[in-house]
Amino acid sequence: AGKPIKVNLKALLAKGPVVLYFYPKAFTQGCTLEAHAFAEATPEFAAAGATVIGMSNDDLPTLQKFSTAECRDKFTVAAATKDVIKSYDVALKVAGLPVGLTKRTSYVISKSGKIVMVHSDMDYRDHMKLTLEVVQKLKQG
Repeated sequence: AGKPIKVNLKALLAKGPVVLYFYPKAFTQGCTLEAHAFAEATPEFAAAGATVIGMSNDDLPTLQKFSTAECRDKFTVAAATKDVIKSYDVALKVAGLPVGLTKRTSYVISKSGKIVMVHSDMDYRDHMKLTLEVVQKLKQG
């Protein structure tokens, strides 16, 4: 809802699986449509016990606006620091050089902390669907 909060992955995992999805740039067409898809599927993710977090390296004021306008206050949007980008290997590169954006990559992290799914594709269309399928399967056991 555009309010700054601290995000603690370990605390979130204690509640259930986490979908961590990186997107290149707030307010671009693909990122906006992807955010809408995750926002609309919030009830399904909640029913599977999953938390969704969208991440990019946009500045905080941009993320606050994006959280409200495009994510519709349905899930947390977090700032991807350089360390987070490096840890999740999501730096977007052109000709081998980072361009200051993240790749469009979605992770599903199980309650135990294990990454059980990675989907990296600049086409936004399958990210929500594939991550939802995985968290639903996790709930089923």
